[in-house]
Amino acid sequence: MMRLTEAVAQAGWRARLDLRFARRGQATILAARRHVGPLALQKPLYPEGEGVCHAIVLHPPAGIAGGDELALNVELEPGARALLTTPGAGKWYRSDGREAGSRLSFVVGEGAVLEWLPQESIIFDGALARMGTEVVLAPGAVFVGWDILCLGRTAAGERFGRGRLRLDTRIVRDGRPLWRERGLLEGGSPWLQAPAGFGGCPVSGTMLVAGPAPSPELLAACRVVESSSDARWGVTGLPRLLVARWLGHSGEAARDYFVRLWQRLRPALLGRAAQPPRIWAT
Repeated sequence: MMRLTEAVAQAGWRARLDLRFARRGQATILAARRHVGPLALQKPLYPEGEGVCHAIVLHPPAGIAGGDELALNVELEPGARALLTTPGAGKWYRSDGREAGSRLSFVVGEGAVLEWLPQESIIFDGALARMGTEVVLAPGAVFVGWDILCLGRTAAGERFGRGRLRLDTRIVRDGRPLWRERGLLEGGSPWLQAPAGFGGCPVSGTMLVAGPAPSPELLAACRVVESSSDARWGVTGLPRLLVARWLGHSGEAARDYFVRLWQRLRPALLGRAAQPPRIWAT
């Protein structure tokens, strides 16, 4: 007789984590938590005081295989402040023919601040992956988030020669679209090597900051932040949105660049110095 774990592995994991953060006086608390399947949250942490709740999203299997479906739903009540990250790189394994997917849904209430700062996602050669993110912002809400993609296990010399990656990111404020980006990356595509495309760089990253319109001075301060010499990067200011892009060869270098941008942006936008999550140092 087939064991339950074997049956689940064949069908794919279905995991969901629902979180709600609330403001209580000067503190942000985790007001509700519900999870189904292998997706969980480490206990709330307060390394910078009770005003900002730090939390680590855990996926115990460590990797995402064909047929898996993960959903993370986060709601911040008005005035709450939360910073979420992950304990390590996410791994999207080579597929057996089935697509794997993850869906992030963030609802940020009036005057609330959500910082989504995950570690990189490694897309194995032969993976079939789908990633979707939707951010819904109330008036006065702020969202800071980044996404770092490593196409292939670059440390082992692997490249993304086969497979497919679908991307869909949407930010809405006051019911109106603020940002929409959709992408389709095919393994082995000439676009990955073309100078007008990825230029042979296996690592790319995007940082989105939705909040007050960035001032010319803040944009200038961000644009002088540099990265490694073999990478390309840039910062664009749009109405109520700042967009930073990075393209290079190292997931660690990409995260280092975004962290230094975050260190410039956070005091100006949130009135707080950047406090890196402790898990990054382990």
